[in-house]
Amino acid sequence: MSDYMIRATAYNGQVRAFAIRSTDTVGEACRRQDTWPAASAALGRTITISAMMGSMLKGDDQLTVKLEGDGPIGYVIADSNAHGDVRGYVKNPHVNFDLNEHGKLDVRRAVGTNGTLSVVKDLGMKNNFTGSVPIVSGEVSEDFTYYFASSEQVPSAVGAGVLVNPDLSILASGGFIIQMMPEADDLTIKKVEKRVSDIRPISTLIREGYTPEDILNEFFNDTEWKLLSQQDVQFKCKCSKERLENAIAGLGNEEIDKMIEEDGGAEATCQFCHEQYHFTVKELEQLKQ
Repeated sequence: MSDYMIRATAYNGQVRAFAIRSTDTVGEACRRQDTWPAASAALGRTITISAMMGSMLKGDDQLTVKLEGDGPIGYVIADSNAHGDVRGYVKNPHVNFDLNEHGKLDVRRAVGTNGTLSVVKDLGMKNNFTGSVPIVSGEVSEDFTYYFASSEQVPSAVGAGVLVNPDLSILASGGFIIQMMPEADDLTIKKVEKRVSDIRPISTLIREGYTPEDILNEFFNDTEWKLLSQQDVQFKCKCSKERLENAIAGLGNEEIDKMIEEDGGAEATCQFCHEQYHFTVKELEQLKQ
């Protein structure tokens, strides 16, 4: 099964919902970053939620998420857009601990409990939209729940989970976002809160073969829900040699001359996908203006 996400409404439009299977996407990101389990979970949860947030955008809009706590992983960054493309990286990928008191990966300890979650949306306007909230948990999902309520004033339940194999590959990854619309009545809110508290861990459901549709069936088992859209999800990096050429040219001739004289060329590695790009002396000379 390839990764995809769905967008839906329930309770006659009182609730908006998103659900995603992101196992392969997170697996690709973690493979490229060479992450250890706790870092894999932090990165995977952030990528999973960012992908769903990207589906809330339109056209060529895009967003960047940065989760920066006081834990040993440093920070996690993820980019996504309205087309299901997402990428991400963690500053310190080689972080892991013994399982926490609940028998799960200790993401809170890896991320830290003091810091900031920020979201920057490029909506094609003169100024970007930026929202920033303090980290309230370090478990990632609860931090995004707080972000939606505080920064976007949308009461939401956010969940994301990642299971890691002994060989460090990703066994299962997925998530959901359930949002209450302004017209939601008290009875609907109570029903949704009950289902959110009762549902089994999302990573367990994905491991058992649940589809995004199955996940929403778990939430809305007492009502019909309406599918609005379905979209493939994939790890996709925006880096290219042309982009790096423009960046190097922007450094100016003096810096380019230093690269030529001191290093006999240049080499750059993308932080997101770890793709390496090499520039010969001749190529650097051609970038001088």
